[in-house]
Amino acid sequence: MQLEETIEIKGRSIIGLKDGADSGQSVKALNPATGEEIEPPFVQATTEEVDQVAELAQSAFLEYSRLSGKERAKFINQIANQIEALGDTLTQRVMLETGLPEGRVKGETGRTTGQLRLFASLAEEGSWLNARIDTAIPDRQPLPKPDVRAMQRPLGPVVVFAASNFPLAFSTAGGDTASALAAGCSVIVKAHSSHPGTAELVGRAVQKAAEITGMPEGVFSLMFGGGRTVGSALVTHPDVKAVGFTGSTGGGTALMKLAAERPEPIPVYAEMGSVNPVFILPGALAERSEAIANGLHVSATMGVGQFCTNPGVVMLQSDDAGNSFKDAFSGLMESHADEVMLNRSIQKAYSDGVAARDGNSNVEVIVSGNPDTTSGPCHGATSVFEATAENFLEDESLSHEIFGPGTTLVRYSSQGDLLKIAENLEGQLTATIHGTDTDLEENKELIAILERKVGRIVFNGFPTGVEVCPSMVHGGPFPATSDGRSTSVGAFAIDRFTRLVAFQGCPQSLLPDELKDGNPLRIQRMVNGSYTKD
Repeated sequence: MQLEETIEIKGRSIIGLKDGADSGQSVKALNPATGEEIEPPFVQATTEEVDQVAELAQSAFLEYSRLSGKERAKFINQIANQIEALGDTLTQRVMLETGLPEGRVKGETGRTTGQLRLFASLAEEGSWLNARIDTAIPDRQPLPKPDVRAMQRPLGPVVVFAASNFPLAFSTAGGDTASALAAGCSVIVKAHSSHPGTAELVGRAVQKAAEITGMPEGVFSLMFGGGRTVGSALVTHPDVKAVGFTGSTGGGTALMKLAAERPEPIPVYAEMGSVNPVFILPGALAERSEAIANGLHVSATMGVGQFCTNPGVVMLQSDDAGNSFKDAFSGLMESHADEVMLNRSIQKAYSDGVAARDGNSNVEVIVSGNPDTTSGPCHGATSVFEATAENFLEDESLSHEIFGPGTTLVRYSSQGDLLKIAENLEGQLTATIHGTDTDLEENKELIAILERKVGRIVFNGFPTGVEVCPSMVHGGPFPATSDGRSTSVGAFAIDRFTRLVAFQGCPQSLLPDELKDGNPLRIQRMVNGSYTKD
C-alpha cells in the first residue's frame, strides 16, 4: 500500500530543483464557498526569475530531448505515482480552493494520473514519431536516389497555463504537460491564481519525480504570478517555443497575439470557448423525450456548468412534442439547487451573461439564474432561455458562450432551419445529434456541415465527459481553439509539441536511434513504403 506523502506548501515558485525568492509581492487563494482567504500567501515571480526558469528549461531540453521514450516514460509514470502518494492532502486542498466535492476531486485525480500513464506508454511505444526511412538507390536513372529518413522531434521549452475549471487534469501535470513531456519538451507551468496550493502540491510531486528518475534540472518549473506580467514574459521569452492554454477566448487570443508578434513567432495551442450545440431530431424526440431531457439536465449542470463541453444551445422542434420537452427540461433545471462555482470571476461572468440574456428581447426567459436568488456569494443558479430559429440567426449574441449552468433552447420548424443554424455556427469543440436511424439518414447534410464546424460529433449521447483515450479529439475550428488541427486530450495531443526533421545522407553513427538500421528501439517505422518493426 502506498503511503500518503506529506508536502509543505511554501508559497514559492518552483525553479528547477530550487524555490523562488521572496519578491515582496504575494496573493492568497480564496475559498469560493466562504470567501475567506487561505494560507499561505503565494509570492509572485520576478522578471529575473522568468529569465532564470526559461534558461534552465532550454538547458534541460537539450538533454531531455535526446532521452529515449523509455526513459521519458519512467519520469512520467513516476509523476503519476507521486501525485497518488499525495492522497488526502491533495484532495482536501483542491476542495478548499475550488469548492468541488470530494468525489469530483478524486475522479479528476484519477483522470490526471491516467492520462500521464497514457502518454508514458505512448512515449515508450514510439509509433507516434512517424519514423520513415527511404533507403538510397545510387544507380537509379536518370538521377540517383538519396537516403532520406524523417521523424517527429520536440519543439523546445513549452509554457503551460493552468486552467481554472480543472485544477488537476488541465493544470500543473495535466494533459498539456503530460503530452509535452512525452514529446521530449521541458515544461514551465504558469499556475492559476484560483488554486495555487493545489498547483504547488502537484508541482512538488513533479519535482520529486524528476529527482528520483535523474532528469536534468529545469525539465519542469512552476511559476506564480499574473497573466499580464509573468505569463506575458514567459510567452515572449526567446527560449520558449510553444504554449498550451485552456481558458477564455479573450485570454487565448491575447496569447496568440503576443506569440505572433515575437521576432520568432511560436505556436499557441489554446482551447477556448464553445457552446456545444445539441440537435434533437423529431424521431428521437418522439421515442425518448424524457430520457433526453434527463440526460441534458445532468450534462448542463455537471460541474455547475463549468465544463468546456457544457451543452449551451439546444435545437428543439417548434411543436407540441417540443413544448412537452421544454416543460420537462425546464422543470428539472428550475428544481436544481444552486451550487458553488469555482471562483468569483467565473461566477460574475456567468451572472453578467444571464443578466444580458434576461434583458434581450429576442429571447424568452424560462428559468432565470439571477444571482439574487442564490444562497451564497459564489453560487450559480440554473437558467433556461428560449429563442426562435429566426432570432437566433439574426442575433449573434445568442450564440456566445455563457460559462455556467445555462442553456438556450432554439425552436426550429424545418430541416432547412437546422441547416442554416449549423452553417452559421462558429467553430465548436463538440456538436451532439439525437436521432433515430431514420433521422440520421435524412440528415446527412447536417452531419456533413457539423464535420466542418466541430472537433467531435456525439451521436445519441451528451458532450460532457471527455474520455481520455488514443482516438479522442478535444479541439475544433477557431474560436473553439486556436488551431483546429490539434487536440488537447488523447494521444494526438503529443503532435502539437513536435516538428518533422529529415536526415538526408546522414551517417549511421549520427542518426537518432529511432532511425538507425536494425531498429534498435523496436518501434514501428515505415521503411520504403511499408510499416514494420524490423
